Amino acid sequence: MKKILFSLLMGWGCITSAQTIALQTVVTGLSNAVEITHCGDSRLFIVQKGGLIRIVQNNAVLATPFLNVSSLTVSSGEQGLLGLAFHPNYATNGQFFINYTNTVGDTVIARYTVSSTDPNVANPTGTILMTIDQPFSNHNGGTLKFGPDGYLYIGMGDGGSGGDPQNFAQNLQVNLTAPSRVYLGKMLRLDVNTTAGSLNYGYPPTNPFVNENGKQEIWALGLRNPWKFSFNRLNGDLWIADVGQNEVEEINRIPSPLPNTGLNFGWKCFEGSVVYSACSNTAGMIAPFAEYTHAATGGCSITGGFVYTGTLYPNMLNKYYFADYCQNRMGILNITTGAITYTPYFNGNNFFTSFGEDVNGELYITGGSSLFRIIDTSLGSQTFAALGISVAPNPSRGTVVLNNPKHYALQTLTLLDVSGKIIQTIQPEQSTLQTIDMSRLTPGLYFLQIEKDGLRYTEKIIRE
Repeated sequence: MKKILFSLLMGWGCITSAQTIALQTVVTGLSNAVEITHCGDSRLFIVQKGGLIRIVQNNAVLATPFLNVSSLTVSSGEQGLLGLAFHPNYATNGQFFINYTNTVGDTVIARYTVSSTDPNVANPTGTILMTIDQPFSNHNGGTLKFGPDGYLYIGMGDGGSGGDPQNFAQNLQVNLTAPSRVYLGKMLRLDVNTTAGSLNYGYPPTNPFVNENGKQEIWALGLRNPWKFSFNRLNGDLWIADVGQNEVEEINRIPSPLPNTGLNFGWKCFEGSVVYSACSNTAGMIAPFAEYTHAATGGCSITGGFVYTGTLYPNMLNKYYFADYCQNRMGILNITTGAITYTPYFNGNNFFTSFGEDVNGELYITGGSSLFRIIDTSLGSQTFAALGISVAPNPSRGTVVLNNPKHYALQTLTLLDVSGKIIQTIQPEQSTLQTIDMSRLTPGLYFLQIEKDGLRYTEKIIRE
């Protein structure tokens, strides 16, 4: 039997609407954006499927691409430049890794470095770590990310076509005529800080097949097409969204510390928790943490996201945000209860292809040509009114006055912009009135946060 961790079918009447989530446009004019990430600072790096990596800085796209590998890749259907991951020690070694489909249709994992003279430009030549033979043009996976253990995780689809006709996702036999196909339908894990023999990477010693030639890189199996996985930056949990075949889209959660036992997510024996193809041995296979059906939701292909770990929107905490390529809305999975709700449909004709988070854990989503910031229009936190504290005037053209009539002892007083960047940390005064100067700030929306007894209270402030 397939081991059930937690399964939730969307046909059980749990579809409701989350009314306060909205999208705030950051930039437009992108082309086939499929990945959003950061390197440890305030910049966002946007991967375009055609072969460019663009930098978004101060809410604008820099004119010069960070990297251009368009001559190395083919951008057709599900193929192209698909993934980007910065080394955990990027600030000192300048290394980053990309996942792309080469001109003959195979998956390539390569290492690049940033220029020593310009932090916004990469050196144009990289080092190939792996080339994985692809039998078809679809189901390439594409995501790669560093886990909390410092290893590089790579999500591989089952090789494509439909129904995994050659059973790659469950296969652990190395075919000497096409040995790299054993990696299809797997999650790979590499140690990029060491080398094994002539390879440009090493094997983590705890990989489950590290003593079996030809499959030392495999960490887990049984994936169909993991279109985006992510690690919770605070606790290390792994979240994998795996695209279904005909009817079921699934979300897998692997709690930290991550096991080293060769996890099996069940494809193609199972599509979600439903039997897809009879298998003689399904012992130990893991069912999804949550799933939804096409019939119940109108969806067709899940786009995995992130658990919100930012500070601006407390109501978004303990929720995993995802999307479906066939629907112009987001799904919200409560990671405590397992319930899935949906936002209303957004304006426009967006087909969401990727989520990302900035250095502060605030979330972003791309609809291919636009980058949006995900915000909670209710702010979702207790406001100053809960303490009887007020801020006036609001909106303000310059200074605002914080009125603390009960003389509460405030631990912190922080001013942030809409991206979550800290603009100013202010030493709280315990007097009734405290003046805060906003005259030098650009007009727009800001947030003033205070902490009292370990609780955070937030107030919106508009600078006119």
